[in-house]
Amino acid sequence: MKKTAALLASSLIALAQAHAAPSAQAVEIAHKYVIVDGHVDAPSTIAEAGADIATGEKTVDFDYERAREGGLDAPFMSIYVSADYEPVGGAKARADILIGLMEGVEAQYPDKFEIAYSPKDVRRIFKEGKIALPLGMENGSPIEGDLANLKHFYDRGVRYVTLAHSKSNHISDSSYDENKKWGGLSPFGFEVVRAMNDLGIMVDVSHISDAAIEDVLATTRAPVIASHSSLRHFTPGWERNLPDELAGKVGENGGVIMVAIGSMFLNEAANTYSEPLEAARAAEQKRLGREMTETEQEAFRTAWLSNHPYPFATLDQVLDHIDRAVELAGIDHVGLGSDYDGVGDALPVGLKDVSTYPVIVDGLLERGYDEASIEKILGGNALRVWEEVEDARNKRRKF
Repeated sequence: MKKTAALLASSLIALAQAHAAPSAQAVEIAHKYVIVDGHVDAPSTIAEAGADIATGEKTVDFDYERAREGGLDAPFMSIYVSADYEPVGGAKARADILIGLMEGVEAQYPDKFEIAYSPKDVRRIFKEGKIALPLGMENGSPIEGDLANLKHFYDRGVRYVTLAHSKSNHISDSSYDENKKWGGLSPFGFEVVRAMNDLGIMVDVSHISDAAIEDVLATTRAPVIASHSSLRHFTPGWERNLPDELAGKVGENGGVIMVAIGSMFLNEAANTYSEPLEAARAAEQKRLGREMTETEQEAFRTAWLSNHPYPFATLDQVLDHIDRAVELAGIDHVGLGSDYDGVGDALPVGLKDVSTYPVIVDGLLERGYDEASIEKILGGNALRVWEEVEDARNKRRKF
């Protein structure tokens, strides 16, 4: 979900951004252990706005200083390729451009950032005091029906692939698309999953349909990730989040559910927020007997938003998802996948940017999680899955 429109007047947004300072204990824990975030959309911010994540110029939620403040060590940079490329071509070229931008960041700021190609790299870069930038490709369209392209992206540093995005593609059905043309994975999609196992690329089941997740779990011989997904229990009917049964199966597979923190992932009111707005706009156009002009629609939207404050999620709702994921999948199978830079203004109160991971740590402490469990959620589980995916590749190569 990319770049939602402004949700409220600036005064309300400023109010929502306020949060209590985290405790010294939480800050210490956040900086003591490697924090891995499964999904940050900074490459698109760089490409679209000319952002400089080292200096903070034109950035949104992620940049170097705020990451250092929050203890973020290894945010997976999302090589996001729109579903619009699938029917017209150019997906591979777009992915290569975004990877090139991240290589440029590394070259320009070698004292701050380094692309990480393995968990071993992440740990070394952490010890060197820099921020590791592993790469995850969001949408499998750049594979363009050729497994040689999958190898190409592995060679360029991609270490997970989200099989589809907002539309079903040549690999998998999408959770967002009513047209479930494959009933899960395509025939080529099964080949892609097996090839990803052979290469050591993590299979990301975020964004794909329930049936496609079932197909992945029946096919893979390595653990999977949900790089930025939360739980459907709290957003009934929204396929983008994981249902309880599949969350449990990801745990049984040995994988990790990386909880997304955009408000629409966390509470039903935010998830369905646009529905009454659209109904109100349709009713107003019916009253007028015509479609509103663009200016009128914007004025109507602004007035409606001012009278219907956006239901920003809270820290407690983030923790509720973590608690339930732990209950369903186990403490060894839960992580964080914020979707920073990807959900616009829809971030929870007190968690508006990458400086706020200690706030989550405080919440976990208050809910009774011990330090060992918190370390797993912050990054240990994600690194363990990545290592097991590498191990599965290496075992295959011995035969």
